[in-house]
Amino acid sequence: MSWLFGGGKSSTPSGFPEIPLAPPPPPGGGGDKGDLDKEYQKKMEAYRFDSAALERAAKAAKELEASKHAKEALEITKMQEQTLQIEHQAKIKEYEAAIEQMKGDQIRISEEERRKTLGEQAKQQKARAEYEDLLSRRRYDDQLVQQQKMQEQQLRSQEESVQKQEAMRRSTIEHEAELRHKYEMMKLEAELRGRAKVDRENKDIIMEKEKLKAAELRTTVLESIKTAGSVLGSGFQAFISDWDKVSATAAGLTLLAVGVYTAKYGTGVGARFIEARLGKPSLVRDTSRLSVFETLKHPITTTKRLFAKPQDAVQGIILKPDLEEKLRQIAIATKHTKKNKGYYRNILFYGPPGTGKTMFAKSLASHSGMDYAIMTGGDVAPMGREGVTAMHKVFDWAQTSRRGLLLFVDEADAFLRKRSQEKISEDLRATLNAFLYRTGEQSHKFMLVLASNQPEQFDWAINDRIDEMVNFDLPTLEERERMVRHYFDKFVLKPASEGKKRLKVDQFDYTAKCSEIARITDGLSGREISKLGVAWQASAYASEEGVLTEAMIDARVQEVIEDHAKKMKWKENDEKETLHDTAPDVFHSQKSASTSIKPPKSTQ
Repeated sequence: MSWLFGGGKSSTPSGFPEIPLAPPPPPGGGGDKGDLDKEYQKKMEAYRFDSAALERAAKAAKELEASKHAKEALEITKMQEQTLQIEHQAKIKEYEAAIEQMKGDQIRISEEERRKTLGEQAKQQKARAEYEDLLSRRRYDDQLVQQQKMQEQQLRSQEESVQKQEAMRRSTIEHEAELRHKYEMMKLEAELRGRAKVDRENKDIIMEKEKLKAAELRTTVLESIKTAGSVLGSGFQAFISDWDKVSATAAGLTLLAVGVYTAKYGTGVGARFIEARLGKPSLVRDTSRLSVFETLKHPITTTKRLFAKPQDAVQGIILKPDLEEKLRQIAIATKHTKKNKGYYRNILFYGPPGTGKTMFAKSLASHSGMDYAIMTGGDVAPMGREGVTAMHKVFDWAQTSRRGLLLFVDEADAFLRKRSQEKISEDLRATLNAFLYRTGEQSHKFMLVLASNQPEQFDWAINDRIDEMVNFDLPTLEERERMVRHYFDKFVLKPASEGKKRLKVDQFDYTAKCSEIARITDGLSGREISKLGVAWQASAYASEEGVLTEAMIDARVQEVIEDHAKKMKWKENDEKETLHDTAPDVFHSQKSASTSIKPPKSTQ
């Protein structure tokens, strides 16, 4: 169609005349208007109607119909029109597809906006619910505070009323007692006055009556003496004259004396024998040695203990690796010593309290197949003179053990201190001497284990009897972490997992929390860390729902750390006071020593 409606002059291959389709020049001579620019003229060309072009088109159509190629030109025109229609429809479909895509994008955008709106609404609802919960908690806390204040006020008023009533009752009782005392004094005074008046009036009669009674008493006593003398004299003379009665009486008195002394000393020896074999000395606080009474009372427990297999000596005890290896060597040596009936070695455990000294001593006795007995040094000093006898009873009782006895002396520095100190009493000095006498030689019957926090206070003779020393120091970070995990599992996780107790655990990272607790509990002993587990359990029991939260754990740990700091401060102040108290004595002793040394006299 370009050759039909095209602008300008063009020739067709069929020989049709050229049809000028361009619009005629505007009237008024050629050229553009001055006030319109070229772009505006181009835009205005599309809106102009050129009738000459239609006329030329009609003329060209007539010529085309008269031409022999009219049919081919028509077919070509139809094909071009169909092509334009197909392109137009393709553009329409592209446009519709673009519209559908825009609709889909609009739907997706609206859904995203709706989802964001719902999320914001949910956040706002959650924040509103949390705020309302916070307000309700605050209201509940305020109510509790008000109730507590009201209860305290009621208790205070009740206490005041009770105190007032008690004061009134006491004043009433005092007033009654005062009146009763006055009445009794007046009554007594009246009775004494009346009795004195009667005595004054009957003085002569009373004197005559007393004289008669004295004369009768004198006569009766003299006659009784005469009668008794005559009877005893005749009886003694008859007894002396009969030699058989005298011999029988002497033999009876001799046998009676022998029986009394035999029963007295025999009973003491038998009691000491029974006490040494069957009883438990008074100084022994705890022991695994079975007596006849306990065996008959608990037969099942006794059977289990007899047939129980020995466990590892350091099982359940968390220590440093080098210390654990050293203690395991001591346990192996003690076990083989017991099997081969050799002589036991005396060991000293020293270090801060709560580091596992007593626990390992019990475990060592169980691993070696021995019995253990625990005594405390603080029980010796209050016994006074009986301390020597009690000490000998302990070692006599230890010598009778068939399995071997591990004698563990806790707080040994309480009575094994230096004898050169002036503060030690004579009774305690005698008890220390008895202890030194009984431990002078090695024994294959008992093993001596001493435990002390201050081993520097030991007497030098005690140091001579120690074969090996083991230092139980405070746990490091690695041991503290193992302890925290162990006691958290023992006191919290296991009871919560069994479901038998009112105990649950909130959701948080247990591993990270145990590591954090181990890091901030520097300086705490194993006993203090074990008490942490018990404190966590108690916190869960004290809560309303029995749930242990992370905040509860942190609060308990902070309390224990603060208490430990206070104890350390008290200990430091105590050491300073002790040093201050001992300093004047040391200065006085040094001064007296210096004054007692006189310079030599000059020989000049």
